Amino acid sequence: MRWLTLYARSRQVPASLAAMVIGAAAVWAPARGGGEGPGDGDPRLAVLVLAMGAMAASVGLGGQDLALDRTAAIRWLPRRAAHVLLAGAVVAAVPLAVRATGSDLGAGVAFVVRDSAGLTGLAALGAALSGGQYAWTPPFAWLAVSFLAPPGTGTPTRVAAWPLLPSGTPAATWTALLLLTTGTAAYAVAGPRR
Repeated sequence: MRWLTLYARSRQVPASLAAMVIGAAAVWAPARGGGEGPGDGDPRLAVLVLAMGAMAASVGLGGQDLALDRTAAIRWLPRRAAHVLLAGAVVAAVPLAVRATGSDLGAGVAFVVRDSAGLTGLAALGAALSGGQYAWTPPFAWLAVSFLAPPGTGTPTRVAAWPLLPSGTPAATWTALLLLTTGTAAYAVAGPRR
């Protein structure tokens, strides 16, 4: 179990988890008024919490010394894939824990799972393409695009706004699944870019 503790510390997991919880609390506290508050039926708060979680988790996608990671005599592919999938599960668990307190961030379980998977996959893809230090930029950029994208019925518009679409929307589900699969595979095979 010692290797797991060392791995978690080297990937800044405690700091990332603290950032996820603080970010969720910062969004949840003003929205917990009840009644016709900002969280009632509006998924933007949940997407904001999920994006902050994915961006916080992306910090751990690059180690302290990439050359040392690449020369280690262990198989990185399963560890990297497990890291991304576990990060996605933790990103989903934080808003679900807020929901368990009775507060509504405007999203159901399927919505949270879909968006956490897609945003975490996007962060992993960012790590593989631009390095661990910039892995947070793709989730942030896609969040900004989805907030600013005009509502529309065309497929490109639905793909651009997938984080905000309802949980049963096929374009949003397939986009999130594609991002998770592509990001996890790219990060597991190549690791973070130098």
